[in-house]
Amino acid sequence: MTSAVQAYTYTGPSVLAGGKLGLSTSGGTALSGPAAHPRFFSGLLTHAAPAAAGLLAVADVALTRYHQPRPGSTRDPVVTCDGQRLRFESFSACGGVYARLDVLALDGDMLDRGTTNVDVNGPLRESLARVGGNDPLHLGVGADELTVTTLDGAVVEKKVPLPPRWLRGFAEVQVMAAGWDLRAELTAPQAVRFLRSLPKGARSTVWAVPAGRDLRLSATGGRGGVCLSGTGRVATLLPLLRFAKALRVYGPADGSATASAWELELPGMRYTLAVSPQPARGFSGEGQVLDDLATDEAAADADVIGMLLTFQPAVELGLLTDRSGLPLQRVRAALTQLGTAGRVGYDLHEAGHFHRELPYDRAQVAALNPCLTAARNLADSGAVRLLPAGQAEVTTDGGVRRVGLADGTCTCPWWFDHRGSRGPCKHVLSARIASRLAVEATP
Repeated sequence: MTSAVQAYTYTGPSVLAGGKLGLSTSGGTALSGPAAHPRFFSGLLTHAAPAAAGLLAVADVALTRYHQPRPGSTRDPVVTCDGQRLRFESFSACGGVYARLDVLALDGDMLDRGTTNVDVNGPLRESLARVGGNDPLHLGVGADELTVTTLDGAVVEKKVPLPPRWLRGFAEVQVMAAGWDLRAELTAPQAVRFLRSLPKGARSTVWAVPAGRDLRLSATGGRGGVCLSGTGRVATLLPLLRFAKALRVYGPADGSATASAWELELPGMRYTLAVSPQPARGFSGEGQVLDDLATDEAAADADVIGMLLTFQPAVELGLLTDRSGLPLQRVRAALTQLGTAGRVGYDLHEAGHFHRELPYDRAQVAALNPCLTAARNLADSGAVRLLPAGQAEVTTDGGVRRVGLADGTCTCPWWFDHRGSRGPCKHVLSARIASRLAVEATP
């Protein structure tokens, strides 16, 4: 599948000079609608050094290919302003690591709400690395109109490929994270000791297993343990340890060998890093969104829910249920649909969704999920035969596949290889689609 090309156009490069950090913006969405260079915030970062280090960490993730490292294109972080905080986000070039910096301690004017990309160039990265001390730093996200008019000839343009796995990754992360629990919380000294004890090899796999109020490393999983595959992928946490107040670890309640999230509590902000189950396995291949996308009403429901999103600090499911008139399950499915277009994320600390806007077209959903397209084709062609006791048979070119509707089992090679860990196969999806259609057709 070919990559889309994202064109960034900035009025000038982002600059840090004289205690002022000016972040140039490009092609975003504000409350008032699309904006070429939205302006969201002007004021002070009350904790300059951790903010500079955190922004640099997010930018580092966007530049890094953890699996099979090689030079890649420069991708600029995404920033969302919700009127109370700034969220900086990025994905690694390999699609297996997600980073977000939530800046909470802001003293200034929230000029608008919305999402955009910000320019993080080489000279700015060098300047951010030199920020120290406790002095506040003035931050501007977007240049004011006077500044823009004086930058004639200083336009900065970047054109970079955005792989489809980026968009799928944003969708998969928010769905997976919604099912994770807080597994451990360490004090700053414990966090430093634990993270510095991790094996240095980028491909090493370990388990973080609770030991009283601390964590210990294990080669195998244990009760409440969290899997960390590719320990080198959490390297961006290490430069932030000197500011850390706590470390929180999130993972699935069943302790399975799957993705995990690592959250550093910093002065006035939080830095969250989510890593996929394996270094060679990006979030885009997890398939956790497919069941929600397979519902017939998801797209229409997403249109309704999308109109109710206004970059609020937290998306309240109960409020959306009341305002939309949709049941909770359909609201969740609609949020998954919106997530495939980059319009919804998930905050583990606050256990809730948040609204953002990325430059992706919802029409890409089918192309980004070929398994779903194949399942719909099987259901539409009559290849599915529903059987008693929640069973079904799906006839394909490769033979007849036996499917369990409730447990998602299948006799195809995909299921035997992954056993549901990477989402349902096309045969299970097609059987579930056919089953829903049969129920709807029953008087």
